[in-house]
Parts: sequence; C-alpha cells; structure tokens
Amino acid sequence: MSLRKAYQEVRRRSEMICAPLKTEDYVVQPVVDVSPPKWHLGHTTWFFETFILLPNAKDYTEFDPQYNYVFNSYYESVGARVIRTNRGNLSRPAVEEVMRYRRYVDEAMESFLDRELSPELQALLVLGLNHEEQHQELLYTDIKYILGHNPLFPPYDVSRPDIRMPNNQGESWLNIRAGVYEIGFEGEGFCFDNELNRHKVYVNDYAICEQLVTNAEYLDFILAGGYSDFRYWHAEGWDWVKNNQVTTPMYWYNIDGKWMHYTWQGLQPLMPDAPVTHVSFYEAAAFAAWKGYRLPTEAEWEIAAPQLAWGQRWEWTESAYLPYPGFTKAPGAIGEYNGKFMVNQMVLRGASEVTPPGHSRITYRNFFHPPLRWQFTGIRLAR
Repeated sequence: MSLRKAYQEVRRRSEMICAPLKTEDYVVQPVVDVSPPKWHLGHTTWFFETFILLPNAKDYTEFDPQYNYVFNSYYESVGARVIRTNRGNLSRPAVEEVMRYRRYVDEAMESFLDRELSPELQALLVLGLNHEEQHQELLYTDIKYILGHNPLFPPYDVSRPDIRMPNNQGESWLNIRAGVYEIGFEGEGFCFDNELNRHKVYVNDYAICEQLVTNAEYLDFILAGGYSDFRYWHAEGWDWVKNNQVTTPMYWYNIDGKWMHYTWQGLQPLMPDAPVTHVSFYEAAAFAAWKGYRLPTEAEWEIAAPQLAWGQRWEWTESAYLPYPGFTKAPGAIGEYNGKFMVNQMVLRGASEVTPPGHSRITYRNFFHPPLRWQFTGIRLAR
C-alpha cells in the first residue's frame, strides 16, 4: 500500500470511530486517564503538522499557533501544553474547528506526499500513522468509558457485536520446554523502539493456558469471596481494593440479583462465555493466585504466542516494563515516545477487539500502570 493511501485510510478511520457520537460526547473527560474524543482528533493532527509539515514543507502555514499548547500530549521538547487533567475543560476549539484543522492538515499532507520523501521522512510518516492507530484504540476505550459512566448507559453502536468464546470451554494447556529462546522484533516492517533489540532469554519448563479466562470463571472468583480475601492480592493491590471499594471488574453491576455489564449495545446481561475484560493487573494476579496459577512473563507469552489464539484482549503479564538489552532512545522529541515511561508499569501482550487491523504483532509491548482497567485487558494463566 502506498504511503498516500495508508495516510488516507488511517485518517478516515479515526473519524469513522467517532461517527456514532453526539457533539457533546466529544468533550467529556470523566477521569484523568480518559481524553475527550475531540482531543484525540486534534492531537493526531498536531503530530503530522508539528513533526512533518512545519519542519519540512517550506510553504506550510501553521493552522493556529495556540494548537501546539492545546494538542501537545507529553513532548517536553516541543513546549508547554495543557495539563492532561484539564483536557475536558477545552470547550474551545469547538468540534467543528477541530474538524477544520484536520481538513487543513490533510490537504497540506496530500500536497506534501506528492514529493519524493527521504527514507527518514518515510519512517517518520509511518511512525505518525502508527501513532494515530494507537489513538484509534484509545478512542474506542475512552468512548466506552465516557458512555459507560453516563447514568443512562447509552449504547455506542447497537450493531457492533461483542466477543464470545467458543463453546468448548475448559482448561487446556500448552507445554513449553525449558531452553534458550529469542524474543523481540526483527525483519522488515514497522516496530516501535521498545520492541528492539531481539535478544536471547532462558525459560524453565512452563505451561500456558490456551484459553482466556471467561466472565463465568471470573464470576466464580467473585462469588467465592475473592475480593474480600487478602491472601490472593499483592499488598498494593489489596490497598487498592479497600481504598476504592472494588468488588467487580469495570462495567459490571449486580442489579436486583442479576449480573449485568456495559457493552457496545448498552447495559446487557452478563455474557458468561465472553472473555473477561476491564480488569487491572491487581485483579488478574489475584485471580491467578486464587486458581493456584500465575500470569505468564512477557517472554513466556511471546515464545508461546505462535501456537495460541490471541488478539481478543490485551493480556496482563507479570513482567515489569523495562528496556530490552541495547535499547536506545532516538534524539529529540521522537525519543520521548516510549523510553521515558519504563518505570512502575506492567507489560501487556497481544491485542484487543479494538486494536486497528494490522497494528498488532507478537512482539508488540503494551504497558499500563497496575490499577488501570479502562483498556480491554484480560487474563491468560500460566503455571
């Protein structure tokens, strides 16, 4: 696929994700981890304007100098920015103005793509496309949080199906022999810098479950008193449970004795055969301990992944998010993309039902803080 066509498709998809929204939905920020959909649309546009057009298109005129302050996310080297918690206070620029910004930058990018690009510019453009695809996944998860915490539980799209597991339930295990294996990205195509460098790891004999944990299995944990027994929890996780009065995964409700959960179609009866989702690392680790198992390491997950069905849920691992051997940060703002977040976070592997097509791969390293669960996070067990 040409870079021009790839650019057009990625840009269209972001707006398609937002198409079911009302104008008011674009501005809401219920919690710090959720950004308003309007901000995502502006930020991804700002990326192309800031890193491609302004330094490289000599006739380009910045759409609005204030937008660098409004739509910069965390790039210290690019200047001051709106504090993340204040993104929901941005009633202006209005949604229609953000859409005009997108049209303006897209037209400039169309002209820019007529020229022959250096390998460095091509790589930067591909990074920008992958960056917007990451925000497309965030758009889905943030929209679900916005609508799922509205007291009316409005549906996002009643025609969008929810994932269900095959009927042949029950634990089956994939056994992996001890040995030295290689993990990390190699070969042609795009990867993020945190997937490099490919390197050797040693693992002991282990087994990894071929199925994800389902809602029904997780409900057993709840009914067995899993949220009230400290023995299964990390100390920090147990504090989190008590301080936040957590008793279920996000979006689960017990209404008049009937278990319900918020889905794309609105509030629906809990689907027992769906893979459990919107659980924190704390919850995933506690469930594994309750079952007498554990979570896989990210190396164990990657070694086994070619023989597993994955991609429905981001799967928590018990690996801390750290650099691979030989990891180096790129100079300038692009070097801020991953490396500076390598502390106090846990690695997730796989992909989810809202991961953009072709954006997931076995070596992809997602990462979040242990209490976060607004993403489509799930559980795969190991022993």
